[in-house]
Amino acid sequence: MPTLIQLRPRDEESDLDANPPLPSAPAGPNLMRISLIARILRSRWYPGILQVPVAAVFGLVAFQLLAGPAAAQRNAGTALMWVLWWPILPITFVLVGRLWCAVCPFGAISDVVQKLVGVNRPVPRFLKLYGLWIIDAQFLAITWSDHVWGIVESPWGSGVLLLLLTTGVIISGALFQRRTFCRYLCFLGGLCSNYSRGSVVELRADQDICRTCKAKAACFNGTATQPGCPLFNFPRTMDSSANCTLCANCIKACPNDAIQVRARKPLSELWFLDKPKIEESFLAMAIMGIVLIQNLTMLSIWQDILGWIEKTTGITSYPLIFTVAFVVAVSVPVGLMALASKVASRGNLENTVTNFARFGYALIPLDIAAHLAHNLFHLLAEGGVVFSTVASLFGFDSAQMPTALASSSTILILQLIILALGVAGSAYTIRRITNRRYGSVARRRATTTPYLVLLGVLTVMNVYLFLMPMAHRM
Repeated sequence: MPTLIQLRPRDEESDLDANPPLPSAPAGPNLMRISLIARILRSRWYPGILQVPVAAVFGLVAFQLLAGPAAAQRNAGTALMWVLWWPILPITFVLVGRLWCAVCPFGAISDVVQKLVGVNRPVPRFLKLYGLWIIDAQFLAITWSDHVWGIVESPWGSGVLLLLLTTGVIISGALFQRRTFCRYLCFLGGLCSNYSRGSVVELRADQDICRTCKAKAACFNGTATQPGCPLFNFPRTMDSSANCTLCANCIKACPNDAIQVRARKPLSELWFLDKPKIEESFLAMAIMGIVLIQNLTMLSIWQDILGWIEKTTGITSYPLIFTVAFVVAVSVPVGLMALASKVASRGNLENTVTNFARFGYALIPLDIAAHLAHNLFHLLAEGGVVFSTVASLFGFDSAQMPTALASSSTILILQLIILALGVAGSAYTIRRITNRRYGSVARRRATTTPYLVLLGVLTVMNVYLFLMPMAHRM
């Protein structure tokens, strides 16, 4: 009996079945060919020479937070941590990926504890499976705690936060292999990993050399004189910069000179990603909600909203009111992304969860921009506090130093420019993911449209809040 073959119209067939394998990201110029960069990364002094001054500043910040002035506007630790370091940090992620993690004091503490008392147990399977969700929960919990208990405005509160994180690092270093805390438990690491996907540099291995390697994965395992990758990466199979700190351990351990540090197009990793994770996309959307609620609580209308809620519901507890507002703010972007993914699923023949996981990354550029624009206000409107508080440590009179480094109009213009770049980056990323993934014009259109509408809604919400005058934190 002859076999019956059922033919399907081109628009209804699976692109993944009909098309050849999806194209990989093109290799950019190898920066290791620049002798200065190569010498730095291969030097035994790197990254230690950067860790020393960072650790010294970290110690100063911790001391000031716990033993310095109780008023945030007079405390150098608060100013250095929240007015200077926190706003600048996302910029470093875009420029050099997770390089901060290579010089972070927490990583150095973990290494020291591990050498002294570490039992080097394998990473628990639970952390491997749910570590990113734990990071997501931490990020939300810390943000909630800040608004309820005033961590940022309280030097002591910020100091306690550092102590809690340090305790987690010490326990993790004593029990588990390598930098388990940094990879699976650090809330800042989760933010780093998402934002670093948009960076302009990447570390990758030369596959042609790796195929003939006889060094027993020295880049991953390390050698007798050189530690392996602290975040459990195997350069030969790496296709993402999310968990690469550019610590250069693999570069020094590789005997074949196979590890490259390459320049690439900004954001390009977002549209060449083949293994999207829903927890990372969820974090991207949650951060969008966090920025919205942070902006809202800094506006004069926030007090009006609180008054309306109290009058309408009779609830007078601020923690309860904020908790409801916080849940709503985080749920709105997540819910809108879920709705857009559901609509897109009707046209691209993929389920809602898959669409959510894949296109959540497309909103990371807007995430970065909104985060930068929000923190830019603190840096430029309150940056003078950094100079005045640090100057007071050395006995200089800082009473006459201005708090603002730029006018309100200048800050607003810069915020809108950054936001516009983020919108353009997200729109372009949506287009690139769609064009790479689907061969049918109809399917591309059906996928692109709901996500562009979502992008437009989030843009309007952000612009509206940034146009309103913000209150100073310091």
